Amino acid sequence: MSTRTEERSVLRPQDACAAHRRIRSRATGARELSYAQAIQEALAIAMEADERVFLMGEDIGVYGGAFQVTGDLVQRFGPERVMDTPISELGAAGVAIGAALTGLRPIFEFQFSDFSALAMEQIVNQAAKLRFMLGGAVSVPLVMRFPSGSGTGAAAQHSQSLEAWFAHVPGLKVVQPSTPYDAKGCLLAAIADPDPVMIFEHKLLYKMKGDVPRGHYTVPLGEARLCRPGRDVTIVATSIMVHRSLAAAKELAGEGIEAEVIDLRSLRPLDRDALTSSVKRTHRLVCVYEGVKTLGIGAEISASIAESDAFDYLDAPILRLGGAECPIPYNPELEKAAVPQTPSIVAAVRDLVHGRR
Repeated sequence: MSTRTEERSVLRPQDACAAHRRIRSRATGARELSYAQAIQEALAIAMEADERVFLMGEDIGVYGGAFQVTGDLVQRFGPERVMDTPISELGAAGVAIGAALTGLRPIFEFQFSDFSALAMEQIVNQAAKLRFMLGGAVSVPLVMRFPSGSGTGAAAQHSQSLEAWFAHVPGLKVVQPSTPYDAKGCLLAAIADPDPVMIFEHKLLYKMKGDVPRGHYTVPLGEARLCRPGRDVTIVATSIMVHRSLAAAKELAGEGIEAEVIDLRSLRPLDRDALTSSVKRTHRLVCVYEGVKTLGIGAEISASIAESDAFDYLDAPILRLGGAECPIPYNPELEKAAVPQTPSIVAAVRDLVHGRR
């Protein structure tokens, strides 16, 4: 892990005590916002600063979005800049790409990440490729937001984690912010980016609260974050799994196992330097993610370590904890069992450290 990344983690430790958070809030002008409020604030800041920025998506206007993220933005900016689209992801994605090609800055909210399957042609064959196919003569400054993940009882067609699909495609940037701070900063960075950026927002995080500075700031795309230092094992996690991994690390510390937790934040570009540096310190690696285990982001992380000089530092096999090989069930107990939870992370890390894996 670079010194710069370590300094960022010192400034924003997720396990800081309440007193520290209050002191830091006063020093930085931050205040506590929910994940959804942080996104809405970023949208408002961008729209106020640049008239080219506009929002589009199903029910994002008067209704305020399926998860109430856009809120009252239609009252503040009007229906021409907060546009309700028809129930046609393919058509709306085409409109968004066309608008981006003309110099506008569209932000397209998919009602559920699962519905991206309906727009694969536009996302994968158009948005991702047009800059390459036209020799850099055009860019597609498009942001796509995807409510993602399980835990809401929405069943198989509304609960998937599909980010690895898109991280496979050159030309797309794929981001998974895990905190309100990162949700705002990554979104503002994405809006300023000249290429298409896909932001996967876990639905269970929308109500999570955390310190968020006032005004404009960005979180660089492609930089992982050190959440918790450790010496015995590296846990690389994404999205909500960051919080479950931190909870697991806290429990493991009571057993004398010090786990280092890395929030990947960005799948493409991938911060390979942060991963290799951490593994060289801890000599063990566990990848935790909600998407189906097979061909998920954990496979790429594992391969990156196996192909790097960090491989010689490993004292145990690399372990992947991903989603089960099945659609997400509706039954709440089965839904929990289909993706990693804190107890399963604790058990897996404990076995790895003690040589039982």
